[in-house]
Amino acid sequence: MNLSLCNQLVIMAAQQQKRNIVIVGGGIIGCTTAYFLTRHPKFDPAQHTITLLEASSIAAGASGKAGGLLALWAYPECLVPLSYRLHRELADEHNGAERWGYRQVGCGTIGAVVKNADLKARGQGTSASTTSDLKEPNGTTAAAPNAHLPIQAEDERTSKDWEKLPKQDVAATSLLSKSVLPPDLDWVDASLVRSWDVMGRRGETETAQAHPFHFTNAMADLAAAKGVDIRLGAKVTNITSSSSSAPNGRVDTVEYQDRNNNDEIKSITGVTDVILTAGPWTGKILPRSKIEGLRAHSVVYEAEVSPYAVFTDIELPSDWTPEHRRAKGQKRKHRGHVDPEIYARPFGEVYACGEPDKTIPLPETADQVRCDEDQCNDLISYIATVSPILASAPVKAKQACYLPQHVRFGEERGPLIGQTSTPGLWIAAGHTCWGIQNGPATGLLMSELIFDGQTKSADIDKLDPKKFKV
Repeated sequence: MNLSLCNQLVIMAAQQQKRNIVIVGGGIIGCTTAYFLTRHPKFDPAQHTITLLEASSIAAGASGKAGGLLALWAYPECLVPLSYRLHRELADEHNGAERWGYRQVGCGTIGAVVKNADLKARGQGTSASTTSDLKEPNGTTAAAPNAHLPIQAEDERTSKDWEKLPKQDVAATSLLSKSVLPPDLDWVDASLVRSWDVMGRRGETETAQAHPFHFTNAMADLAAAKGVDIRLGAKVTNITSSSSSAPNGRVDTVEYQDRNNNDEIKSITGVTDVILTAGPWTGKILPRSKIEGLRAHSVVYEAEVSPYAVFTDIELPSDWTPEHRRAKGQKRKHRGHVDPEIYARPFGEVYACGEPDKTIPLPETADQVRCDEDQCNDLISYIATVSPILASAPVKAKQACYLPQHVRFGEERGPLIGQTSTPGLWIAAGHTCWGIQNGPATGLLMSELIFDGQTKSADIDKLDPKKFKV
């Protein structure tokens, strides 16, 4: 072999070692990916540059407004065992108990029946107001606040079924096993509870939790300490390839809008890898991914209660309407059954989430997400029927976020993890409400794909983006 060819091979080998990696999105997936990239045995800060671009702030979307439940019965099964174990290991290594509230919790479902007498005893009223109940001082009938709305809108409000968040799939629901209401679950009115079912397979009922906002920010801080360049207020506007005329040209440049500097357009050139971890905004950057957003509302109470994650099935009187809706002249919004989820959390909090909706399109950035206060108040009212303690607890936050869903032919397909059909363009998104649970596994597996060319810790072939023509 001549000297010239040897030199060329040496240069090519050196070029292959250099990586200029850009992660798009500062939620749990982006931050755990950044963390595990810097912990991979082949990571060399002299050869590898990692930049994380986030359009608003770390954990501004669902990663900061999720419940933080960690469960072995979550889905997809190819990610769950690995990720659950990694959560424990991360907490052990980085003092997660104090830093992000990692701990074990009890978990199950209550079936409760609330009657008019129960509501009356608590001063919550027994039936919906009608226009005849709304009298002005002079005796005339007041117009209902929403009387200007078309009849169809009112019909929708009075006939809408409660919609569950996709936390429990069919397999998870089948894992319920009969039990007695735990004596330390004292923040639920036991007199209303007809059943308590523990979640989990036999011998695998362990459930844990992490505070999502603190956990995501801790992962970002730990990644930054190893050299990751985190740029906030950086909204990605374009990803170009080295050959714009070639359909499969390798990624080369990432352009972003600097929202902290008069929206100046900036570029990162010489990019070797782009990892899309932008949650529901992944679909805006890469439409063929079919990642879309599902809005979910939640509230956070200031309360110190025993550590349980409680799924509910609450039967309500069919004619009962929450006070805030009666005050507006509205009728009931439920059909007699609601099932909010309630999680005791560390740091003196209780988190609760309600039904999702698609009424408001995904905004441009996470800091532009707005909640429907009536939906939050619905949630508060429903929970008050079964928990006197939470009924009297201060509410510190009413909020909404968009869960990232990978939807094909109207069905939720689970996350996409891997390289797309464009060389150097990777995706890790679509985790629905299990992003916190599956974040560590996703980050570890992405680091293996980037540095090893294949996953070693789990088989995620069914999540391959190319199987879905992405």
